[in-house]
Amino acid sequence: MIFEQIATGGCQSYLIGCADTCSAALIDPEVRQIDRYQALANRDGLRIKFVIDTHTHADHFSATRQLGEVFNAPVVMHRESHAPFADMRLDDGDMLAIGNLRLQALHTPGHTRDSMCLMVEDRVFTGDTLLIGATGRTDLPTGNPEQLYDSLFNKLLKLDPKTLVYPAHDYKGRTHTTIAGEIATNPRLQQNDRAAFVDLMQHLNLSAPTHLTEALRTNMTGGKTVVQLLSEASSVVPFMSLAELKSRIAARANDFVVLDVREKDAFAAGHVPGARHLPRGQLELRVNDEFPDPTMRIVVYCEFGKISTLAAATLRQLGFLRAAALDGGMKAWRDGGFPVEPATN
Repeated sequence: MIFEQIATGGCQSYLIGCADTCSAALIDPEVRQIDRYQALANRDGLRIKFVIDTHTHADHFSATRQLGEVFNAPVVMHRESHAPFADMRLDDGDMLAIGNLRLQALHTPGHTRDSMCLMVEDRVFTGDTLLIGATGRTDLPTGNPEQLYDSLFNKLLKLDPKTLVYPAHDYKGRTHTTIAGEIATNPRLQQNDRAAFVDLMQHLNLSAPTHLTEALRTNMTGGKTVVQLLSEASSVVPFMSLAELKSRIAARANDFVVLDVREKDAFAAGHVPGARHLPRGQLELRVNDEFPDPTMRIVVYCEFGKISTLAAATLRQLGFLRAAALDGGMKAWRDGGFPVEPATN
């Protein structure tokens, strides 16, 4: 079996493949590693047949939808998942054929309603159901401590004790464990009484994951993250440096317009000399009146350089093909000691 574990911070994703047929699958891929997954598949001459999420992730951004398009492979989740982009939905006991490998789904709700573990040969990919020295939490949407108890004690922990356990997360640099090791040392599994386990899970008092709302939104619907929107915008927008803009203003160049897309109060507090003001929220509605010449060169800026990147991309979509964004925004302009002009009445 071809096997590769890819760590992204505390997130763990996996590439498994059949050496005889060069068929492979990706499990719990993370959006920041898309290029790496492609490189690994190319390196080993693999065809990715399935892209799988063990559950709807709430603490990072899944790459299944994007990779499904890249590899022309179905996105696989449990049938309880509400993700509209899932092409194949598995039931408990279903198997995926990956060349000569057989990957079997075990429905293990509790962390989420759609959680499943995946068995292949001597190992199980447990998602967030069973972690190293811990279990998945049950206080997030669709979590249920009683279901998690059943998934652990009545299913997962009954596997061969030698079974290797590969979870979707570990923040201490560990790669895997075994069923026997977790039964012996995992503090949460020492509470093998149902009521005691449920009480333990209900009183963990864990803080909410970073990006919880955004992660659930994108992973449940296939929508884009803010980082994705910015990345896509920056790939179609050129930038102008602070020094370049300063020199052009000093030379009194009249072949471009500087556009401030911040709100009125921010503009009034100080702006790039000679800048025109058009808030980002009004851009599409007022752009035709403000800029009747689509061939005009427009340098857009905001406070930190992010909203202006999106605004410049929008202008280009509207036909202003010489729109660019200031690299760094007004804060960088101010911090760099460049001239600031107050608003005039």
